[in-house]
Amino acid sequence: MTANITGRIPRGWILLASIALIALNMRGPFVAVAPVVGQMQRDLGFSPVELGFLTGIPVLCFALAAPLASLTGRKLGPEFAITLTLLGVLLGVVVRSAGGGALVMLGTVILGVAITIGNIVVPLIIRRDFAPARQGTAMGIYTAALNIGSFVTSMVSAPLAELLGWRPAIAACGIFALAAAAVWALAVRRRAFVPEAVPGTDPARPAGKPASRWITAGLTAGFAGQAFSYYGVTAWLPSLLADELGMAPSAAGAGSSLFQIFAIAGGLGVPFAARFASTTTVGLTLGLLWLSVPVGLLLAPELWWLWSSFGGIAQGGGITLIFIAIIRLARDQASAGRMSAVAQGAGYCFGAAAPTLLGYVHGVSGSWTGALLLILGSVTAFILGTSLSLRHVPKPH
Repeated sequence: MTANITGRIPRGWILLASIALIALNMRGPFVAVAPVVGQMQRDLGFSPVELGFLTGIPVLCFALAAPLASLTGRKLGPEFAITLTLLGVLLGVVVRSAGGGALVMLGTVILGVAITIGNIVVPLIIRRDFAPARQGTAMGIYTAALNIGSFVTSMVSAPLAELLGWRPAIAACGIFALAAAAVWALAVRRRAFVPEAVPGTDPARPAGKPASRWITAGLTAGFAGQAFSYYGVTAWLPSLLADELGMAPSAAGAGSSLFQIFAIAGGLGVPFAARFASTTTVGLTLGLLWLSVPVGLLLAPELWWLWSSFGGIAQGGGITLIFIAIIRLARDQASAGRMSAVAQGAGYCFGAAAPTLLGYVHGVSGSWTGALLLILGSVTAFILGTSLSLRHVPKPH
């Protein structure tokens, strides 16, 4: 019965559904900690430094494990690499919720490494298995699902913790991994369990002109500016709104909610906009939306809801656009993996430093002006880096 039903569904739709389910696992397990961090601190006796390290581990893994993730994708094949990602997520959430502080840290590292593999490999699957005209849409769905997973997990973690405790609450995101694994096995079948190295060139398409080092450097600078801005705003926007406008914690948290929710519109909107405008135009538009966050909060913080919404569109669209550029500029699967690893590895290093650096500048100055100026600088890096690279992105045929 199941075989008959799935046989009537085009494989492309099953693959797209599996990619969306995979994306639900790529940020949610980390976001699940924030709503229950108070309970975890009381039960485990974590110091503020240890809590900061716990929340910083994922982004550090994104940066430091990117070369390993790229190698895994090339040597074992993208299908098997995604299977490792989903198994790693399951193992990580079980270990993290099973014991004391050491296991919480170990489980978080396992999650970080597993999800880093997925960060690198999913764009390669989209590049290989979708026609150029559909790659942007698939990438938009993927990045939108990243934010949907974050939003859903953050919404349900606190209520689950009140009912069942923080351990079951942070383990519940493993349900997404089980669902994704089932659909992934349905989409790629036996290849999900058989390692197979990636060939040096795509057999199905002619090798194109390799992207220059300057283009890769531009995409890396753009990704670094995007990551620094995203993690900086995510970490400190509620505190800024509470300090500058006297907002209650729950109201200030709404600013971060808008920042995450509108990323869904950015991820889905960029592929649509790229059909009617050049990628350079789309990139500059996103850059202007990004600029509105630091400039708006400096000049008119009372309009925080508008700047948070604009910033959400920019951050969801920005990462989508950079990944689209990588998969269209790369000559083959191997070079796409290397470009992605370089951009993400270096970019997430800056993203990992953002919360600490912005917090230090705020603490030293006693004002949010310096921190916002740093975000203004990182947004400028996003604009300059993407402008250098996006003009070389070919239109899909």
